[in-house]
Amino acid sequence: MMEKLAALDRELFLYFNNLGSERWDWLWVALSDKWMAIPFYAVLLYLLFKKLGWRSTLITMLVVALLITATDQLANFFKHTFERPRPCRQEGVMEFARFVAERCGRYGFFSAHSANSMGVAVFLSLIFKSFYRNLYLILIFWAILVSYSRIYLGVHYPGDVLTGWFFGVILGFLFYQLWLKIYEKLRKAKENSGKA
Repeated sequence: MMEKLAALDRELFLYFNNLGSERWDWLWVALSDKWMAIPFYAVLLYLLFKKLGWRSTLITMLVVALLITATDQLANFFKHTFERPRPCRQEGVMEFARFVAERCGRYGFFSAHSANSMGVAVFLSLIFKSFYRNLYLILIFWAILVSYSRIYLGVHYPGDVLTGWFFGVILGFLFYQLWLKIYEKLRKAKENSGKA
């Protein structure tokens, strides 16, 4: 069963990876670069500040940092536990793939990029749902683009991406619950100070 899943993962990787062309490589490299997301996240930060104020925005930034740390560390734990080679290092795959990334790490299960982007998308979608109802579509689309870039660049299998999404969704939801508790305490403290 596991070998059939691994074979399907390799076939899907080669299919999606080979859809790429040199003409668009720059775009997918940029989408995979964490620094390229700064303008997008700056807009989200502005929207948070506009609706929540500076104190809640700072708390949100702190929780996002903890969320990204958690997804990164969990991905690293899985990579060093399962030691599944990335497609760009797997014999029988790397010979047929397009390798576009600047470098290729040793292990790829699961994709931290996918977990991070999906975790942040879920977390912020839950926060924004009462302010900007359709913003979640943009956030999820962004996470999908970032995740696909990992397959396009030749550094992750689709299974790595799907597993990253799975953990990203779970951790995004759990960290939202943490944020909600902190936010409610701040709101109540502000109300109580206003009554005094």
